[in-house]
Amino acid sequence: MSSATLLLARHGQTVWHAENRYAGVSDIALTDEGRAQAEALGRWAAAHPVDAIRTSTVSRAIATAAPACRALGLTSHPEHGLRECDFGVVEGRTLAEFATENPTAAEAFRTDPVANPFPGAEDPREAAARGTETLRRIARDHLGERVLVVAHNTLLRLVLCELLSIPLSEYRRVLPRLRNAAITELRVTAAGSAALLSLNVPCDLRFP
Repeated sequence: MSSATLLLARHGQTVWHAENRYAGVSDIALTDEGRAQAEALGRWAAAHPVDAIRTSTVSRAIATAAPACRALGLTSHPEHGLRECDFGVVEGRTLAEFATENPTAAEAFRTDPVANPFPGAEDPREAAARGTETLRRIARDHLGERVLVVAHNTLLRLVLCELLSIPLSEYRRVLPRLRNAAITELRVTAAGSAALLSLNVPCDLRFP
């Protein structure tokens, strides 16, 4: 076949995400709820065809994929290109906290988060490019197959915009958030074009 189906999932909840803190390159563990979300994802994967599993190199993504690996007898393969964006000075902080310290920079970010990333943060355009190329390569390697990809909220939203020809600057408005351990189904052709089949579908209704 000339396309692959990528089943994109954001990792389970972490302590920082429960408090709406930015966790980009910081390696933050899953909460109890995050581990329950990972188990729900594993049950979903066991009930649906999945041929391979790819994850970010960050431990919260690897831990989220672990129940699916056990259920399917598969080994996950970490991909450096799927790591979350580095949020610079806002790592470990909320946007509200940053706005108290630097209201001008916070408002610029809200207006256009791509043109005005946080100080010291990774360029969102570069993050979108590396994530997009990684997903396209995974698709080329798994034509005719279904691949579970466990990664991160901002990185996946940027990549979805890039693949679906949505301006990157609109990622926070068009895609406010990806739910933890929910499935977004994407068909990616060998040539790299993409079609969105579903978005943010919960694996377990206990985790809306």
